[in-house]
Amino acid sequence: MSAPPLLEARGVTRILPGEGFGAPPVRLVEDIDLTVGAGEFVAITGPSGSGKSSLLYLLGLLDRPSAGAVLIDGEDTGALSAPALARLRLARLGFVFQFHFLLPEFTTLENVMIPMRRLGRHPQDEIRERARAILASLGLQDAERKLPEQLSGGMRQRVAVARALANDPEIVLADEPTGNLDTRNAATVFDVFARIVGEHGRSVIVVTHDLDLAARAGRRVHLVDGRIVSDGPHSPVVPQAVA
Repeated sequence: MSAPPLLEARGVTRILPGEGFGAPPVRLVEDIDLTVGAGEFVAITGPSGSGKSSLLYLLGLLDRPSAGAVLIDGEDTGALSAPALARLRLARLGFVFQFHFLLPEFTTLENVMIPMRRLGRHPQDEIRERARAILASLGLQDAERKLPEQLSGGMRQRVAVARALANDPEIVLADEPTGNLDTRNAATVFDVFARIVGEHGRSVIVVTHDLDLAARAGRRVHLVDGRIVSDGPHSPVVPQAVA
């Protein structure tokens, strides 16, 4: 018997009440079936309002579906309590957003240490060394004492990636992580994602409107009006070394 997929959506639908009296409900995504295996790099694309971010938030357990189920290793996460769900997200999922959400009063190193402190698996000295190692792997070893305001936009987003990797998650989910970056820095961030998959075997799911960047993923899932209209492989671009 084969092992279940790392991440699976079964008939996932997300509906919000309509705004105003008598307004029809808003269907963000509808009847989504999707599986993601270990070591996959998946780009979710589609026009504005197609449900890309809504689907990512459901896959990342930040929202609960109105119908259907999201499973991790075959376990239906809908049966979990809110604290158990939060613990699962912290331990097994990493998140990167368009706006990096680094805490401005903390240094680069301290920002990366925060998820490890919350999870509480390691002593303080080990947490610090693990954070330093992650930053070094992303070319940020000289920035660990700097505050976010002292970093370029591309560096801040790489720190956000480092923070997402802090607890060694099996799945990294990114919502338009290059939306505020220039072309060069956007390509660098996508190359980092490709390295995470190729060198460390993690799965990466990234929402992007940039089809050139989406081509760097090994697989592209395209949404229109909240439904998957295509799901197929790409030949991923080989990542370059991080400067």
